[in-house]
Amino acid sequence: MKNAELERKVEQLRAGDGSAFDFVYEKTNRAVYFAILYIVHDKMYAEDLLQETFVRALRSLDGYRAGTNFPAWLVRIGKNLALNHIRRAAREVSTDFDAEPWKYGVRETELPYLFDLAARILAEDEYEILMLCQVSGYKRREVAAMLGLPIGTVTWKNNEALKKLKKHLEKEGGA
Repeated sequence: MKNAELERKVEQLRAGDGSAFDFVYEKTNRAVYFAILYIVHDKMYAEDLLQETFVRALRSLDGYRAGTNFPAWLVRIGKNLALNHIRRAAREVSTDFDAEPWKYGVRETELPYLFDLAARILAEDEYEILMLCQVSGYKRREVAAMLGLPIGTVTWKNNEALKKLKKHLEKEGGA
């Protein structure tokens, strides 16, 4: 992903050109989605908060400083919305089953179980990098550009996250 092209599209959005939105959304939605999913642990809420993130971002595009890291700016908006969602949800009454369904074996045979497991055992940055590299299919250099990190850091964190998951799954299978 070329950040210069993304910046041009963001500037087009600022100027009122709605046709640039599709490009901006396509290049940034996965990073925002996985950052939100890491916090809320619920695909439905993560999708809703993803949409709310883009609505808020469009309303406050003037607050973005051109030339900085646009995907990181969007991720910050998404994380703030997710944290607000968690705070609101904490005030509501819920059952243990709703809060942590993996404990009850509901998802253990499905792919989302791996996502839940990754969210539980990995650090936030490891989870985000793993999801972007392994699930979304971005190249490590693209993830590095999105997150504003050196490619070596992204490669190392991706490999460490994979090792942690493998080790946990092997331990779980042998127990």
